[in-house]
Amino acid sequence: MALKTTPEAPLPVGEVSRLIGGWIDRLGAVWVEGQITQLSRRPGAGVVFLTLRDPSYDISVSVTCYRQVFDAVADAVGEGARVLVLAKPEWYAPRGQLSLRAAEIRPVGVGELLARLEQLKKTLAAEGLFAPERKKRLPFLPQLIGLVCGRASAAERDVLENARHRWPAVRFEVRNVPVQGVHAVPQVVQAVRELDAIEDVDVIIVARGGGSVEDLLPFSDEQLVRAVAGCRTPVVSAIGHEPDTPLLDLVADLRASTPTDAAKKVVPDVGEELARVRMLRDRARRCAHALLDREERGLAHALARPVMEDPHRMVDERADHVASLAERGRRTLGHLLDRADSELAHTHARVVALSPAATLKRGYAVLQRADGHAVRDPREVSPGEALRARVADGEFKVKVGE
Repeated sequence: MALKTTPEAPLPVGEVSRLIGGWIDRLGAVWVEGQITQLSRRPGAGVVFLTLRDPSYDISVSVTCYRQVFDAVADAVGEGARVLVLAKPEWYAPRGQLSLRAAEIRPVGVGELLARLEQLKKTLAAEGLFAPERKKRLPFLPQLIGLVCGRASAAERDVLENARHRWPAVRFEVRNVPVQGVHAVPQVVQAVRELDAIEDVDVIIVARGGGSVEDLLPFSDEQLVRAVAGCRTPVVSAIGHEPDTPLLDLVADLRASTPTDAAKKVVPDVGEELARVRMLRDRARRCAHALLDREERGLAHALARPVMEDPHRMVDERADHVASLAERGRRTLGHLLDRADSELAHTHARVVALSPAATLKRGYAVLQRADGHAVRDPREVSPGEALRARVADGEFKVKVGE
């Protein structure tokens, strides 16, 4: 329960320390895993002092144990080893210090570490952190490369020398960090995040030389894997040698078998690129010459055709044909007109010959009654009836006799 205190009624330091000790005593024994960073075995002392550190975080706690407890595992445990400790938390009230009193220490074997890594690998894979579609493409020619490696290490030298040999103008932003031990994970994570925050960094290389399984454990740490997965900058993993496969290799955008291989994969070779440019330029020149030669042959073939030698020849041939057709049309039309004229003359002659006027010119006359009807039968008129006689040159009146 929370204590009720006021400025007027504060608790003494000793009371606070006593209460904290009481709460800690109620925790009971717990199994703790960590990495030994400091180990003190004073000759003749009955107590061994060591510091247990969390490899993923900057947190450590003091551990004490009786000498016989530590002697049981002394041959397999040393500084840097991962251990499991069954310990009871203790509070040293006079100095306000928390420590663990170990009753049993067990070294974490390689087999157990590998089994844990395999389980972590399945968990991260199920989250999609290793999916190929997540991986980003590396730039063709990075201008600034971030490098995370050990200080004055062979890995740093291999990357820098090979990269500058391949492309002398390449620049590096180097972060030197511990690449094994308890301080490796937090500092590598911090270095990766610092480089990822720099806008000019085009790609990040995390490099380390070979080592044992325990030495490479920091590069399979879950915190580091998630930090690399969250980077916006492409990350290249160059850890160990070809057979070594830490989890960083799986989450990185590109895996290089060695630091030297990372330099070759990230930086193009200037000699190879110049040779490729020359090859492409020669290929383009050959293609252009082939195209020009083909077009020249086509043009020569076209110019050799008769129509190109005498462009008006076809027009002249067509003009003669048109003139011939026009003459033929005129003759045909003349024949038609002549025949139509002849037929018209014949028809006119027949019409004239059969017309009443022609009959009257031959001496005939047409008798018409007063109402204009022609007389065709003598019985149609009466004696003394006045009629009108029409002849070729006019008309006159007549009277019917007895």
